[in-house]
Amino acid sequence: MSPDELIRYGRQLALPEIGKAGQLRLKSSSVLIVGVGGLGSSAATYLAAAGVGRIGLVDGDVVEKSNLHRQFLYSDSQVGQMKVEVAKARLSQVNPNTDFVSFPLRLDSSNAVATMGGFDVVVDATDNLPSRYLISDACVILGKPDVYASALRFDGQASVFCAPGGPCYRCLYPRPPPPETVESCEEAGVLGVVPGVMGAMQAVQAITILLGKGSPLVGRLLVFSGQSSSFEELRIRKDPGCPMCGPKPSITGLIDYDQFCGVKAKPSDKEFDVGPLELEESIKRGDAPLLLDVREPYEYEICHLVGAKLIPVGQLPRRMDELDSGRSIVVYCHHGIRSAWAVRLLRDAGYREARNLSGGIEAWRQQVDPEMRAY
Repeated sequence: MSPDELIRYGRQLALPEIGKAGQLRLKSSSVLIVGVGGLGSSAATYLAAAGVGRIGLVDGDVVEKSNLHRQFLYSDSQVGQMKVEVAKARLSQVNPNTDFVSFPLRLDSSNAVATMGGFDVVVDATDNLPSRYLISDACVILGKPDVYASALRFDGQASVFCAPGGPCYRCLYPRPPPPETVESCEEAGVLGVVPGVMGAMQAVQAITILLGKGSPLVGRLLVFSGQSSSFEELRIRKDPGCPMCGPKPSITGLIDYDQFCGVKAKPSDKEFDVGPLELEESIKRGDAPLLLDVREPYEYEICHLVGAKLIPVGQLPRRMDELDSGRSIVVYCHHGIRSAWAVRLLRDAGYREARNLSGGIEAWRQQVDPEMRAY
């Protein structure tokens, strides 16, 4: 180690469990962080500061203003820039001794094995089910530990999957829940500090694994409550019948995870779309459809289309009778994802004139009403 490293890591070198040998082990190790958002910002910063020798950063998104309350690697001046490039520059200032590799892409079945293969540990800092199943399955194939965490509202979870003898993500969640029951941070909200807490926990797990010391969260799910400031631990058993990590796996390769989780739109769904400009023309002609807003009440308060009826998507199945099945209905949400599901639900129930506002109210703001409040 260089004189700079001896000073930089002095407080870690003083730990008998680490010492010079452990610090050199971290320096020769590598971690891939998939997702450089709230979880990834925290995990990457602590892993870089701890002296991990090579850190890969995977993310295909750009910095948005709505990221800034929890993704502390970024600032206002970097809105619109690629996250991985901004993160790489910022983290290089945290520790110039670490080699950072950026992957400005969305991890999928075509690139996961190649991207993950060159790293010792994978940190799953993503925020969606398809990515979690993909990362876990790829880690089983590659024989690498998957350091998992999630954060929503005031709560978080963390575990280590795919370690030798331990369960994989499918052992905990054999099948994904229906997509309409899964809330995102955008819909449910998240206290900004919670991803930081869980990302720091991911860094602890990765360091524990790399050092080969301590007891990482293999076969254990750590549940954090920010409101009660408490942690609870649940045991996770390895499923002997698991189709991925069991002794007789039926899944031997990566699959289409969007389709597996039910989030891929059916090709026929697009025929039920209506664009913002088309809807505007309809309203101007005096031929306006019933506008159905399926967002949450707080979103409706920020902005909404004039005359729209609010029925949050989670309440729609029991409140359909409030709608006229013979009337033309245009359903909208923030970006057109929740409303697409709502349109399928309505059409299956006999509302044959239900259509989806393509791109949601955000597309309406961009194309029709730039003065509308954004969020």
